[in-house]
Amino acid sequence: MKEHELCGAIHHRQVVQFWYRGGLRLVEPYAFGVGDGGHPLLRAYQVSGFSRSREQGWKLFHVDEITKFNATEQTFVELRLGYMRNDPSMTKIYCEL
Repeated sequence: MKEHELCGAIHHRQVVQFWYRGGLRLVEPYAFGVGDGGHPLLRAYQVSGFSRSREQGWKLFHVDEITKFNATEQTFVELRLGYMRNDPSMTKIYCEL
């Protein structure tokens, strides 16, 4: 996955699908940046798919572990409750809603 693909999906509010830690997930991407350890991170709201904790809700994904990334035709308009710009988990943000 390329950075511009992820930023494009964020700016166009496209729901994305990818494989992560054991299963396929469908998420609404909100912010892409770098965390304290220099790892690229994605803040997203998972709407469905595999999860070890909970199927839906806010999650922070390690971008290096994402495979089979695909921006879908589905879009979202309303921002999910609880979204904060300038995500405190990220030391640098490349793109966000």
